Amino acid sequence: MGNWAVIAEYYSDVYRTEFICRGQETKDQALEELHAALHTYLPSKSIVEKRRQVYRFADRESYLVVIKGRLSEWECTLRIAELVSDSADPLVAERVRLEEAGAKDSGGPQDRVPPGW
Repeated sequence: MGNWAVIAEYYSDVYRTEFICRGQETKDQALEELHAALHTYLPSKSIVEKRRQVYRFADRESYLVVIKGRLSEWECTLRIAELVSDSADPLVAERVRLEEAGAKDSGGPQDRVPPGW
């Protein structure tokens, strides 16, 4: 089972997070699922859709979906998320730690803390 998921975040009486799909093996697969959901995802509350607007955030992995209904307007953020820890499966965190360590050793650009911070 993969570590990637597509989630919807919105406010409806209380702040909510809803999984659209889970278990994607790669980030690219999760992005494909995200792009498919942008024009088909419907909120769990009933709304008669008249118009849908989709805004892409600068990170290109998050989108704001605005659905205008007959009487109301509903907004949610759709994005991908990676599972990095699972108390039922400690190997998840270990795999992520090893992947991150491998990425640091790749010789690519590195974030570093400036001296004195």
